[in-house]
Amino acid sequence: DGEFLILVGPSGCGKSTALRMIAGLEDITSGSLRIGGVDVVDMPPKDRDIAMVFQSYALYPHMTVFENIAFSMRLAGKPKAERKKRVDEIAKTLQLTPLLDSKPANLSGGQRQRVAMGRAMVREPAAFLMDEPLSNLDAKLRVQMRAEITSLQKQLGVTTIYVTHDQTEAMTMGDRVAVLKAGVLQQVDTPKRLYESPVNAFVAGFIGSPSMNLFEGTLTGDELTAGTFAIRLQDAAFVQRPGLRSYAGRKIVFGIRPEHLYDSSLESGRKYQTLPAKVTSIEELGSEHIVHLNIDAVRVDSGDPDAVRDFGLASNAVAKFEPESAVRSGSEIRLALDDTKLHFFDPETHLAI
Repeated sequence: DGEFLILVGPSGCGKSTALRMIAGLEDITSGSLRIGGVDVVDMPPKDRDIAMVFQSYALYPHMTVFENIAFSMRLAGKPKAERKKRVDEIAKTLQLTPLLDSKPANLSGGQRQRVAMGRAMVREPAAFLMDEPLSNLDAKLRVQMRAEITSLQKQLGVTTIYVTHDQTEAMTMGDRVAVLKAGVLQQVDTPKRLYESPVNAFVAGFIGSPSMNLFEGTLTGDELTAGTFAIRLQDAAFVQRPGLRSYAGRKIVFGIRPEHLYDSSLESGRKYQTLPAKVTSIEELGSEHIVHLNIDAVRVDSGDPDAVRDFGLASNAVAKFEPESAVRSGSEIRLALDDTKLHFFDPETHLAI
């Protein structure tokens, strides 16, 4: 149906294996796999009408760009004139026309990636499968290629499944995103829904950079207590989550994203609640400050192994402050919190409340 679906998750969670199963390169031990309503479990890869773009590009080094793109058409016995016409069309779309006589060794990483995509496009498949195609590129080129691939997919209108471990790629490129953990789909939704309404603590912690802060607390009446501080919850919190009242007097996991924690000295015009915190380190990025903090609360592990890197060993919370913030490492501050942005999870199942 022309959708751009991103399959995302930590390293080793089964993303590439799932893609290889769709392509027919990995055997399926049980269940069924349908493409266009047809069960293809026993169908060989060549008959599935799918084109795959690999992380390593898999270009033939002894062939020119033209020959690489035209390779499948030559194998299929297409006439030379037809091959030239089709390759010229694709080269124009991918801005490869001046490079058609070049060998892969003389191309940049981004150009090689476009050639790999051209070789997939020439077949006019029913679907594209892309296995971490940007992971070998530097950061600046990845940003450029993200935009190019997204634009090209919209232009072609071909259903695409794109595997990545980079949640920034997932959130900026996909119509929908499927979050995978240990071989199990956790949530399939739009980027906006994943960010605003994660179904469990793992998705909450995985989507967003830095990761969502997750803490252990206790719900007492309208107050959420953790350590030596308390947050008064508004009525809307209980209206939006009817099950929240049932946790009265019990442990609960609550979460807040770094972008919803503020330097209270810059928020005098807003009625945010505040809590004490100690700044352990600051990353000044120009447009914002990533501030690592210690607050009096027990941090909860989301189950994402990469999330640990966001917090470090000396802190249990992270916030995004405006560049005007004057806080310094080692200082004691009042941390402002937007309580309307709190998320709540069951402490045992980690499912959203």
